[in-house]
Amino acid sequence: MRRFPFLSSFFLLAIAIALSLVIGSVTIPLKEIFATLHGNGTDLAANILWNIRLPRAVLIVLTGMALGGSGAAYQGLFRNPLADPFLIGISAGAGLGAVLAMTVRWPYSFWGLIAVPLAAFLFGLLTVAVVYFLARVGQTTPVTNLILAGVAVSAFATSLMSFLMLRSDGELRRAMSWLMGGSIQLGWSFTFAILPYLLLGLGVLIFSGHALNLLQFGDEQAQQLGLDVTRAKRIILISASLATAAAVAFSGIIGFVGLIVPHLTRLWFGPDYRRLLPLSILGGATILLLSDVVARVALAPQELPVGVVTALAGAPFFLWVLRRSKNQGYW
Repeated sequence: MRRFPFLSSFFLLAIAIALSLVIGSVTIPLKEIFATLHGNGTDLAANILWNIRLPRAVLIVLTGMALGGSGAAYQGLFRNPLADPFLIGISAGAGLGAVLAMTVRWPYSFWGLIAVPLAAFLFGLLTVAVVYFLARVGQTTPVTNLILAGVAVSAFATSLMSFLMLRSDGELRRAMSWLMGGSIQLGWSFTFAILPYLLLGLGVLIFSGHALNLLQFGDEQAQQLGLDVTRAKRIILISASLATAAAVAFSGIIGFVGLIVPHLTRLWFGPDYRRLLPLSILGGATILLLSDVVARVALAPQELPVGVVTALAGAPFFLWVLRRSKNQGYW
């Protein structure tokens, strides 16, 4: 697997996609799926595949790509293996926007359906802008300031969100489901809506591997090696935040994927970000698809929010990483 990392990653992703399409409340054999894709399947299989499972699988793939890629970028930017896409408050800001939108009785129309993800996306990006503004010192943005500002803004947004949820009893269950990553059955229109933001954010990150490699030597050394450190940090931060905000807006808050996947990829394939970033993108999609399959079958016929599964698997892993970083240093 280590000799052919990209081939192995695509193979594992293909297996995860197949499992996601086969497994559910109604099991569809793989042979039936191929027949349906070629227009020869039954009406029931076609309806389930084209209207439910395939758009859901594509949305989960895109979400996992966003979380895995942005997680690797944040870990490289902050030079810290404990960093994840939600470190600077994107999840809290997006959650606040979503809960605000849920308190309004929207008409059953396109804008009514898109109100929650749109509000989450805008508030997620707004939170990043506020954090970046608060963290700036002159023409520079120290990493420590970014983290501290993110923690403060995140705590403030979380407090407002809790207050709104307590005041809106009728939307409490819906808000809790969204906050646990239970917002992934939206259909093709929402899947296509997330695509341009992810292509832009992840596309820029893939070409930022060399800059992230230089940043691992420290700002002064990277500057001496010819890197415009301030510009590179700004581009990486904006791109990773754009991808994360889009993922959170359309899939809810799904934790630990952006922490686990880049760390495992680094341990398995090495620290070169020119390879680590695309492999983390593929790995994020695979891990989230497998987590979604577990969420479907763990308490069948009841379905768990996928964020619960990733948290149950990710929390012990986080503690292991924390202990390892304590004993060996951050990198």
